[in-house]
Amino acid sequence: MYDRGFVNENRDGLSERRHPIYSTEGDTRDEFFRDYTRILHSNAYRRLKHKTQVFYNINNDHICTRMEHVSHVEAVSHSIALGLDLDPELTRAIACGHDLGHAPFGHHGENVLSKIMEDHLSPEYKKTLRLNDGDKLFWHERNGLRFVDDIELLPDPHGIRKNLNLTYAVRDGIISHCGEIDVNGLCPRNELIDLDDYKKVGQYSPASWEGCVVKISDKIAYLGRDIEDAVTLHFLSEESLAELKALGEKYCGRGVLNTSSIMHEMIGDICRNSTPGKGITLGDEKYELLCRIKEFNYKYIYLNERFHSYLRYAGMVLEELFRVLHAMYRGEDTVAGLLDEYKQLYPKLTREFTEWLATYCDPALIPAQMRSVDTAEIENHKIYAKLENEDLYVQAIVDFLSGMTDAYAVSVFNELLTFA
Repeated sequence: MYDRGFVNENRDGLSERRHPIYSTEGDTRDEFFRDYTRILHSNAYRRLKHKTQVFYNINNDHICTRMEHVSHVEAVSHSIALGLDLDPELTRAIACGHDLGHAPFGHHGENVLSKIMEDHLSPEYKKTLRLNDGDKLFWHERNGLRFVDDIELLPDPHGIRKNLNLTYAVRDGIISHCGEIDVNGLCPRNELIDLDDYKKVGQYSPASWEGCVVKISDKIAYLGRDIEDAVTLHFLSEESLAELKALGEKYCGRGVLNTSSIMHEMIGDICRNSTPGKGITLGDEKYELLCRIKEFNYKYIYLNERFHSYLRYAGMVLEELFRVLHAMYRGEDTVAGLLDEYKQLYPKLTREFTEWLATYCDPALIPAQMRSVDTAEIENHKIYAKLENEDLYVQAIVDFLSGMTDAYAVSVFNELLTFA
C-alpha cells in the first residue's frame, strides 16, 4: 500500500442519496457497493455490450465493446484505489457507471445527437443546458447522470419500479469523469455542488479522490485497447507500427505498447507519484508517454479515413430516426396519435417509442389500452410531463436514441426502408 493520507472532504455528503433507500435484512454491502450492484443490474449497463467503443460492426468477438472498456476502467481504477488506500467500492461503482450515457456509434453518435439538439431545441431551452453558445448540448457524461437519475428503473422489494437513487459521490463521478481533457495532478474540489449546475464537459473536478482515479483510469484503459484493436484489424501501417515501437523503447525500455504494458506502467507510476499535495498524478516521463500515445491514436486510428463511410452511415441512421419520430409530434395527443397513425407503418419503432413515452410522461396522457399492471407499478420521475411543448418531445427522442445499442438502432432504421 502507498498510504499517503488521502482524505475526502465532506465524506458524509458523498454518501448521501436524494431519498432514503430501503434496507435488506442481512445486507453486508456498504452504500457504494449497493450503488455498484444497482448499476450492474440496470438496462443501460447491459446494453453496453452492444455499443461501439471505436470499431463498429465487427464480426470478431475479440474487438472491444463499450462494456469491455468499462471493465478495463474498473480494473485500472480498482488497482490504483487499493494502492493508494482509497475506497475500492466507490471507485468500482463510478467506473461501472461512467459510460452509461454513451450514444450508439461511439463518440460520433454523441456528436450527431448534439447537432440534432442544436437544430431543434428552442433558444430558451438550450440556455438551460450550457454555459456559452458553441458548448456541446449532448455529452455522454451528463447523459450518464441523466440516465442514472431520471431514466433507469429497478424494482423495489414490492415490485415497484423506481429510479436508481444513487449516492452523490457516484453520480458526481459519472458526470465528472471526462478522460479526454489532458490534466495531470487531479485533485477533488472541496464543495458539493448541485450537479444540475454542470453545463460544460470538464467544468468541475470530481468531488472525491476516487472520482479523480476513475478519470485518469479512463484514459489509461482506452488508449492501449484501441491500439490492439487497430493492429488486429490492420488499421496500422508498417510506418506507424515502427513509430509505436520507438515510443515503447524510449519510455519503457521495450518495444511493445499494448493494453497490458500501458496499464502496468501507468498504474505503478501513479501509485508511486500521487500524494494529497500533488494529486492523482503520473511522473513527468509517464505523463509525456500517455500524451504521445494519445497523439498517436488520433493520428493513425480515430482520424483514419477508413472511418468515413461508417461515420456517414451512423449519422444517417440517427438523423432519419429522429426525423421520423419528430414528425409524429401532436402535443398532448402524441401518444394516442402514435398508436392510431403510425403503428402499421413502423410497428417496432412505434411500439418501443410509445412505451418509452408512457413510462416517463404524465399518466393522464396514456390511452386506456396502454394502462396495464406494468405501467401502474412505476413510481418514477415523469420527466416529459404532458409533452406540452416541443422541447420536451425533442428531449424524449434524444433520450430514446441515446439509450439504443448500435444493432437496435440499425434494426429500427431498416424498418423505415421496408414497405409492406
